Amino acid sequence: MKTTNKKISVFLTLSWCFIAQAQGTLKEYKRANAVDSLFKNKVIHTPKEFHWIGNDYVWYSNNVLKGKEFILADAKNHKQALAFDHTKLAQSLSKILGKEVNYKDLPIENLEFDKNLSTLVFTTEALKFLYNLNTSELTKTGDYKKPLKKEDYWGDNFDELGNKPVGSPDSLYVGFIKNYNLFIKDKKTKTETQLSYDGSKGFYYSSYLQWSPNSKTIMAYKVRPGEDHKIYFVESSPKDQFQPKLQTRDYLKPGDQLPFKSPQLFVVASKKQIPVATDLFQEQYDISGIEWKDDSSAFTFEYNQRGHQVYRILEVNATTGKVKVIIEETSPTFVEYSGKRYRYDIKKNNEIIWASERDGWNHLYLYDALTGKVKNQITKGSWPIREVLKVDEEKKQIYFTASGLDSNQDPYLLQFCRIDFNGKNFTRLTTENGNHKVTFSPDYKYYVDQYSRVDLPPITVLKSIDTQKTILEMQKADISALQKTGWIAPEVFTAKGRDGKTDIWGVIVRPTTFDPNRKYPIIEYIYAGPQDSFVPKNFQSYYWAMSSLAELGFIVVQIDGMGTSNRSKAFHDVCYKNLKDAGFPDRKLWMKAAAAKYPYMNIDKVGIHGTSAGGQNAGAALVFNSDFYDVAVASCGCHDNRMDKMWWNEQWMGYPVGPEYEACSNTTNAAQLNGNLMLILGELDDNVDPASTMQFANALIKANKNFELVTVPGMGHSAGGDFGERKRRDYFVQHLLGVIPPAWEEIYK
Repeated sequence: MKTTNKKISVFLTLSWCFIAQAQGTLKEYKRANAVDSLFKNKVIHTPKEFHWIGNDYVWYSNNVLKGKEFILADAKNHKQALAFDHTKLAQSLSKILGKEVNYKDLPIENLEFDKNLSTLVFTTEALKFLYNLNTSELTKTGDYKKPLKKEDYWGDNFDELGNKPVGSPDSLYVGFIKNYNLFIKDKKTKTETQLSYDGSKGFYYSSYLQWSPNSKTIMAYKVRPGEDHKIYFVESSPKDQFQPKLQTRDYLKPGDQLPFKSPQLFVVASKKQIPVATDLFQEQYDISGIEWKDDSSAFTFEYNQRGHQVYRILEVNATTGKVKVIIEETSPTFVEYSGKRYRYDIKKNNEIIWASERDGWNHLYLYDALTGKVKNQITKGSWPIREVLKVDEEKKQIYFTASGLDSNQDPYLLQFCRIDFNGKNFTRLTTENGNHKVTFSPDYKYYVDQYSRVDLPPITVLKSIDTQKTILEMQKADISALQKTGWIAPEVFTAKGRDGKTDIWGVIVRPTTFDPNRKYPIIEYIYAGPQDSFVPKNFQSYYWAMSSLAELGFIVVQIDGMGTSNRSKAFHDVCYKNLKDAGFPDRKLWMKAAAAKYPYMNIDKVGIHGTSAGGQNAGAALVFNSDFYDVAVASCGCHDNRMDKMWWNEQWMGYPVGPEYEACSNTTNAAQLNGNLMLILGELDDNVDPASTMQFANALIKANKNFELVTVPGMGHSAGGDFGERKRRDYFVQHLLGVIPPAWEEIYK
């Protein structure tokens, strides 16, 4: 018996080596390295943006082989043609620039047509031009400087004292903060009057004060500052000096003390303060959106309770200072203020349109803004609202996107809809089986509808709002050149989740050299952040996190498991105080189902990689799920949610910081890790504190675990750039294929 087992073992080993020799070789590496450019510009007739000129015309840039063309569509007459004579414009541009310009690929940007379609302005090579469409005369009108983008750091503390003095609506007074207190100044006499006396450095009045519309009352909120928490980086290799630099960032983490804001009211004539009780907004995460009513009778604001289980719209009476609840949203898990909050005030009717998941799905409700009572539920069904696009107060209609409307289709595909305020006359503006993107005319009589799926190239049509029917077929994508490269469309695949009932959706990406007689290890690209869903839904020729890896000899998959968004509230709630779950029970079942259908998927060799929250997930695959995953590459992961930014982690893990944080920590549970792990880190990551990865590494060292640590100098929050991509490929090839990777000098010549 022992001899037989040994022979079988030798046979299997030799068989595996034979298969492995055909994968992860120099040839595969070169193809993986070239696949992006190989697939690039191989799909034509897929315009990206549509620009309306008035209500009847829309222009767009259409990509064709080796160039582009500018097309003008006429919605009234249901026709389209070239927007101008490309050859004439190229000739005129060639003369002014002193070089030949290709009419098939005009190098022009920032196009704008005038409303009469008589002139066109555009920029090229830092110059502005005006083109007369009637006479074909081209005129240089000046220089063009690309607007500089101001890069704000997301975590910077807000300067409550940084606002300028605020004038009253009647122009008689100016309100301002001096010595931490509220003052007003008579603009005519220049007399200053102090209104508050209780401000101090530790509890001061914000300079972002607001006058009532009638100028009789002024609101200024007091601020008790929160905790000052900074993270530090050493920039090892700065470009402008030899010695390293120390960098710091403001960075609040779960459990840190937050500012406390207390709105206060002051009457200008009497100089008296009206007390405002804080009972209904005491446990603050934040208060925001302070806004006076038009009649000056009250102001409203929104209160987000720490822990995100209570969210209120509150109203403060300007005469009495009494606070009352207009809308209250509660949840035993979380109110998703960061992604699903929607409010629209219809002031003339004293109504509020409000989004809520109270019936188990994200839907819209119409509130009476005076009584706080629900007048009616606007949308309803086993599907979620995704985004409100427009509220038409005159017609009492709402335009919005939704998904999951069709039981026989992918529940994540976006569809565009319209409904009346009273919940009647629900209308589908799109019905085709695809992920839709719509651009409406300004008067909402027409709309461009472009739809696709990962396995359906884009189709672009012009439709009428009245009939929802196509009135002009604008473009249909041509992928024939792409198909000639050996490109294989991703496959949309579904399997039942952990409950045996819920469909879990994902995609399968195969290499261009796919051979069903081979055996392919599986690599999952993961991002299980609860703020969204992440499996691609639009057609693309190349998926950066999957396509190149597949070419090395892998089947690469991406899945949305339970705990991610855009399904039911129950589907989403799986993540609550449980980020280590990351939908892994569903992911495993999905891959097992795929491997059962496709025996060439080697379910015994599974890798995983991800970045940021996906980096945490990839680490958790080997810490909590090593029964299934063998190899992981985790980039800039938050390996302990206590180390990451407050707003993201308290939303899902709750407040106060409880034992759940430790239970979900890769760092605390590092001794459980089994398998091969590579950690990739940018030394200047100011999104996820780099210390999170380093602490995980430290815990692994203490637990006597072998792993790889790759730190990239000067890099911020990323998957590691080109260097990280090369390391990731090599790691999977070595540990999943059992092949020593070729030398970089040969691959990346």
